[in-house]
Amino acid sequence: MSIPTIGQPVADFTLPATSGKTVQLSGLNGHYLVLYFYPKDSTPGCTQEGQDFRDLYPDFQGLGAEILGVSRDSLKSHENFKCKQEFPFELLSDADESLCRQFDVIKLKNMYGKQVQGIERSTFLIDPAGNLAAEWRKVSVKGHAAEVLEKVRSLKTA
Repeated sequence: MSIPTIGQPVADFTLPATSGKTVQLSGLNGHYLVLYFYPKDSTPGCTQEGQDFRDLYPDFQGLGAEILGVSRDSLKSHENFKCKQEFPFELLSDADESLCRQFDVIKLKNMYGKQVQGIERSTFLIDPAGNLAAEWRKVSVKGHAAEVLEKVRSLKTA
């Protein structure tokens, strides 16, 4: 499976999600999809990023865009995180890293002096036809959700 590139179709995927749902990419055609990968539930940066997307969710919805968060955490962890933070969007559990590998977001990271495999904070925007419209890698949380919203807005008015 090749890594998605801008303007090319994103390979279909199916993953378990919060709220007892299963999400399939092809089931979301016709809408913009913000797919954001984050390292771990309930950690400071991941919580802030989720809160920023939560706070802008009505604006994304107004543009016909859906948001999905993805990490390797379990559905139980996701449910707790989603409930505590009142996220209006679903979180996908990618326990086997299949989607993470499809988007090439598993990277070697330094944690407490050790090299570990982890998710590099990244966001991908998929257009209504299922093509990759934009990507952000090595994301810095501050201002990121607003930047993604502006990109959706610019594509909608283009």
